[in-house]
This record gives sequence, structure tokens and C-alpha cells, in this order.
Amino acid sequence: MTRRFVDLSVPLEADIPSDPEMMLPRIEYFDHKDTAEQMAGFFPGLAPEDLPGGDGWAIERLSIYTHNGTHLDAPYHHHSTMDGGKRAITIDEVPLEWCFGNGVKLDFRHLPDGHIVTPAEVDEALERIGHRLQPLDIVMINTSAGARYGAPDYLMRGCGMGRDATMHLLDQGVRVTGTDAWSWDAPFPLTASEFAESRDPAIIWEGHRASMETGYCHMEKLANLDQLPGTGFTVSCFPYKIKAASAGFVRAVAIFED
Repeated sequence: MTRRFVDLSVPLEADIPSDPEMMLPRIEYFDHKDTAEQMAGFFPGLAPEDLPGGDGWAIERLSIYTHNGTHLDAPYHHHSTMDGGKRAITIDEVPLEWCFGNGVKLDFRHLPDGHIVTPAEVDEALERIGHRLQPLDIVMINTSAGARYGAPDYLMRGCGMGRDATMHLLDQGVRVTGTDAWSWDAPFPLTASEFAESRDPAIIWEGHRASMETGYCHMEKLANLDQLPGTGFTVSCFPYKIKAASAGFVRAVAIFED
């Protein structure tokens, strides 16, 4: 038996439209020549040119949000409470058993940008792949956004998971979900247009806010979902452990046992 991996994460990268402008990451790169003097400073009497090739170390300085790159949202990101009024858990408190389990990919690339997925559409997608959800399945939705990551229109692309569709998953024991879009919900500009007409605040972040009733996590900015079948693989998505944080960076991976 051989093991095969599919990387489901995007690289953390600056200078692309991966997030709203106010949240874009910044990465400052220091190469071996930049740091030779810094490294030599630890050793009195050592000149930078005494180092092999005159090289120091390569390091990077980051200015980022916990929601840059592929990441896992904790229930605390969604609201201050979860499970009907309990304190929402932060990323360092997310149960590890939630983050390693059978993967399920639902293909919604045919749905228009801004469409709100319904429970019926979830069931239809599950029927297409012949799968019945089990507790702790990790369910990921493949939207039209996945193919546009890094492009100027990325933040406007992809369908969103509505509250009812999200609760439909949670009621069946799912606790980790994911999307290749910027948000589990529909793109904000498209929701804003609908809100301008309806003035109904319940439509804002409705998929996220399902956590108020049943706490759950979701991954955002996944990659390569188009390379996955509907089922038959395991997902590993353990988040970086940041004290009391709303999210953690994750190297999400699909694992196949062939």
C-alpha cells in the first residue's frame, strides 16, 4: 500500500489580492548576504566574510493576520458564544479529533457567485457521490473561487453556505468544514447588495453565525479541491496553536491510501 498526499493549502504570499486591502499580508525577506553581519555579531572577532561564502542565514519578517493564507477559524471568530450561549472556544482549544478525519468534497462549481447553498443542494451533492455523512466527517466545498485565487476578482467569486445548509451539516455531526473561497459565506459585496434591498441583518455572515447554535470550525482559502474525488481520503488540518486566537494557520492535506 502506498500513501499519496494532495496539498490543500495556498502559500502565504504578499502582493496578490488574497484578502481585502486592509488585511493583506506583508512579508519582508532577508537573504544570506543581508544577515551575514547580524550572524557574525553573535561571535566577537568574527568578520562576515569569514562565514562560508560570506553567507548568514535566510529569515523573513511577517506582518499578517491569523486569517491570511489557508487557515482554520475557531468558533470564537464567529461570535463570542457557541452551543446556545456557552463561551466560544479559541483556536488553541479546538479538539484535535475534529482536525483529522474522513474527507468529503462537495462540488458546487456550477453554482453562481453569491448563491446561498441550501440543505437540499447539500443532499443532492452527497447523493451524487454516494455518501452518507458520519460524525466528524470533514466537509469541503469546491466553488468557482478556487480557480481564481490570486486573481483580481477572487474576493467576488464563489457560492456561500447559508445558515440552514451549515446547520444541516452540523446536525449530522460535522464539526470541521472548508471552502476554497475567501469566506464560508457568500462574498461580502454580493451580500451587501442584497442587504441594501432587504435591510435584513440576518443574512450577514449567516453561515458563520450558525456556530452560535452549534460550535464548529471551518477552513478558508483551500486549494486543489478540484483534484479530489467526493470521498475516499483522509484530511489533516491541525491549526497553529496561537493562545486565545480566533484562527490558526493550517497546512491542510488530503491523504490517500492507494
